[in-house]
This record gives sequence, C-alpha cells and structure tokens, in this order.
Amino acid sequence: MAGVAALARSAGHRVTGADRGVYPPMSEQLSALGIDIIEGYEPDQLDMNPDVVVVGNVMSRGMPIIEAMLNRRMQYMSGPQWLAAEVLTDRQVVAVAGTHGKTTTTSLLAFILEQAGLKPGFLIGGVPVDFDVSARLGDGPVFVIEADEYDTAFFDKRAKFLHYRPDIQIINNLEFDHADIYKDLEAIQWQFHQLLRTLPGNGRLVLPADDVNVGAVVERGCWTPVETFSSDPDTQADWTGMTDPSGRFVLRHEGKIRSTTEWGMIGAHNAENAVAAMIAAHAVGVPIEQAVAAIGRFGGVRRRLELRGTWGGVSLYDDFAHHPTAIERTISGFRAGVRRGAPDGRLLVIFEPRSNTMKLGVHSRTLAAALDAADEVWVYHPEDLGWDPAEILGSLGALQISDDIDSMAAALVAQARPGDKLVVMSNGGFGGLHGLLEDGLSARFPGN
Repeated sequence: MAGVAALARSAGHRVTGADRGVYPPMSEQLSALGIDIIEGYEPDQLDMNPDVVVVGNVMSRGMPIIEAMLNRRMQYMSGPQWLAAEVLTDRQVVAVAGTHGKTTTTSLLAFILEQAGLKPGFLIGGVPVDFDVSARLGDGPVFVIEADEYDTAFFDKRAKFLHYRPDIQIINNLEFDHADIYKDLEAIQWQFHQLLRTLPGNGRLVLPADDVNVGAVVERGCWTPVETFSSDPDTQADWTGMTDPSGRFVLRHEGKIRSTTEWGMIGAHNAENAVAAMIAAHAVGVPIEQAVAAIGRFGGVRRRLELRGTWGGVSLYDDFAHHPTAIERTISGFRAGVRRGAPDGRLLVIFEPRSNTMKLGVHSRTLAAALDAADEVWVYHPEDLGWDPAEILGSLGALQISDDIDSMAAALVAQARPGDKLVVMSNGGFGGLHGLLEDGLSARFPGN
C-alpha cells in the first residue's frame, strides 16, 4: 500500500494514509514523498471527504473507519483495482509471483530494464538499494510488478495478482503459505491457475524447471509459451544460472555457457531469481549479455540480508525471511562465506515468528530443520504465538528463547564477539530490535 500511495502521489494526487505501527523503510519513503501518515483507524479522518478511499487487505468489516466509509456511501476500491485502472492500462506488464523471492526478482528485473535504458515503472514489496524507492510510474512502456497471491480486500477475496493482467509472468516457486487465507495448497494452486488463464497467447510464462507444485498448476491448462530456469546444471531447463567456486555468476542456455559476470549475491535461490529476471528482461527486448552484465552491478534490496553495520568485528544483518524454506535458503547461502565453528566467527540467527501463518503453527514442525545450520538461534516468544518454541525447537543445540525484546537485545550485545554475524529475521519491525542492537553494539565498541 505504501507503493500504491507513492504512485498516486507521483501521478499528482494529494495522498494521505492510515496505518498502525509504521516502520522503516516504508515509513521513511512515505515521509520523503510528503505523504501524511495518520496513526490508527478513527472514522473522523474521513471528514476530509476524499475523492476515493483505497482500501488495503488488512481492513475488515466491523472496523469503525470501514463502517463509516460504507455508511457514508463513499467511493472506494482496492489497491490492485486502483493500479489496474490508473497505472497498468496501456503498459506492458511484467509480473513476478511465487512464495519466495518475489521482491528480489522484481528488483533485479527493474534494475536490468533500467540499465538497458527502458525507464520502467515498478511496484515492489521492498526498497531496492539502486532506486531507494519501492514504486515509480516510469517513463517507458514497461511496468514491473510484484504480484502477491494474498487476497485483495474484504470485499474481493480473489488473489491480488488477478487484477494485473500481465503480458509476461514469472512464477518463482510455490508452497503453502497464508494459512489465514487459504486452507491448503490446493486453494493456492487454484488461484495461480486463474492467473494462467489471464495470460495472452503471445506473452511469456517463466517457470522453475523442477517445482512440482508449479508443474501441477501448468498441467491444468496453459496457453502461453513457457521458458524454464534452474540453478542445477543437471536439471533439464532452458536457462541455468549458478555461482561458480570463484564467486562468478555463470548463465547457461540449453547447457552451453552463454555469459558470465562478477556479482555480490549468494545462494542458489538468488541465482534462480536472477535467471528468471533475465529471461523476462530478454522477453521485452534486452540482450542476454546486457542483462547478465547488469546483475553484476545490482546493489540488492533493503531488508534482504542487508548489512546494517559492523561494530568491533560484529556484523548485523537484517533479513525478511519468515517461511522455513526462505530461512533455510538464506542460512545456506550465508554459509558460503561463514563456516560453522570457524575462527572468523559464528552465525547467530534471531527470529521473530510474526506472520499469521507462522503464529498459527502451520510451519512450526519444519522450522527446526530450517534453522539448524546456525551456530546459535534466538527466538522471540510473543504472547499470541500458538505454539511453544521450546518444544518445537528443542532439538537445536544452541537455543535461546525470550519474551522480552529489550532483554534479548542486551543479552545478544553482551555475548557477541568479534567475527560474529547476527542475522535478524522478521517480516516486521521486531519491536525495534534492530535499533536496540545497533545502539548496544555501538556503546560496547565505541569508535567502530
């Protein structure tokens, strides 16, 4: 919704917004754009009589502001509906969907197109370092959008991506998520198949070669040309990308090396994100060699294993991972540079089970295996967590559980030692933990 607000502001509208607990980087972006943020959802903020109320999917019937909006017969629509009507009309839409990697892939794709001089518009669920904004209208014909399968609004229970009508569609992967919305994987696959039904026959569908859940969706019907990708050279894929032992990215097409570049990303999952982005960029006219060269200059995405700083040899990273698969992939990729028990330091993962799916305990049984490669695991235990971390994660050798963020931060600062890597994993603000750690480490290691 912050990105939608930014696009509306850029289009010349006066924009205000209401939310609770707004945190960086989106709060900073909105402030820089001059968009007023109203804390809370009191009905009197509707007294300004807006031309239209754009309703986010966090809102529900029974909330006073929603009841007031309906009782006053005000004009309203969902964010995806507004985008489709006001931004995506007459644009070539390239959409990125899937359970994991959407933000990074969308950011990579937008950056490749920018480097190629196409000046794309984009809407991303994070803030790419190279743009420092999550959304812009763009001056070119292409619009890149992160296409979430979460439901649209309280009055529209379709997946958001069904509004976008893309010409080119990436599906990175597919697993069960959003347990507060979907009862099982089948329900999510049904939504994805409706997406495939909207793709034009002269468009492009970019898919992982070996994802059985995605494959099952395609088997229900597909009317669009398909290109496949993988990070495994032994997989039968049209395009394969991987990082070689020297750290170079290597792109293969039909088994033959097509291009290489130096790059700063880690992990097989990011190699797959990059290949998918390059295929889509190629589909809108960017030469493959130019796309590969661009990813070598890509600066990353804020909150995607973002280095916040280093104090006394202790490095603090911020990561958005909150699904066991994403957690495992991040830790596995990080291990490319940090060996367990090595003299250069430990890998400490600090995790907040914050998403609705995680709080419901849907993924709790696979969480221990996802965290196992960390040297130490610190878990925050909020009051509304529906499962016991001590019981579920008791198999981990070094586990710390706390229900108080201040004391957790103090203990981490006290126990950290030079060479350690602290990776904070949360899809929210984590109660200000990042700032507490920065302040504590700065005080303990002054001058660093």
